[in-house]
Amino acid sequence: MVRFALPQDAEAINVLRKEVNDLHVAGRPNHFKAGFGKELQDHVYMYLAGGFGYAAVDEVDGEIIGMVMVDYIDRPESPYRYAERFAHVAEICVDEKHRRQGVGKRLLDFVKADAKAKGFSRIELDVWAFNDALAFYEAEGYTVFRRFLELPLNE
Repeated sequence: MVRFALPQDAEAINVLRKEVNDLHVAGRPNHFKAGFGKELQDHVYMYLAGGFGYAAVDEVDGEIIGMVMVDYIDRPESPYRYAERFAHVAEICVDEKHRRQGVGKRLLDFVKADAKAKGFSRIELDVWAFNDALAFYEAEGYTVFRRFLELPLNE
């Protein structure tokens, strides 16, 4: 069952967030810092407080097996862009032993339902090139609309 997260879910959410952090550190050790200290752990409380977004969890038999943290983005019109409101998936993780069982789909379906209910124009998420989740996102209907490229100068 996917539901909005509660403050008492913070510890379980952070177990999953550490998995995400470790994946990023392994994939881009020159970019992401190793460790999952208090400042990173406390970040979840901004999502639990609501307002600018939320955290949601997938819970089965009292165990949290997946989580998603979502930002609500409200950009005013500017000289070069139209105003827009959309949801941004900031973090998502399914516990390793529960992957490929529909948990990620349930989490993204929850995000989609919430975004539609709020009248948002779309959902955005970003994924690092080393992350094999891209195929999953594409299977869920997400498409590439922008690419970031880099030219390392110190390698």
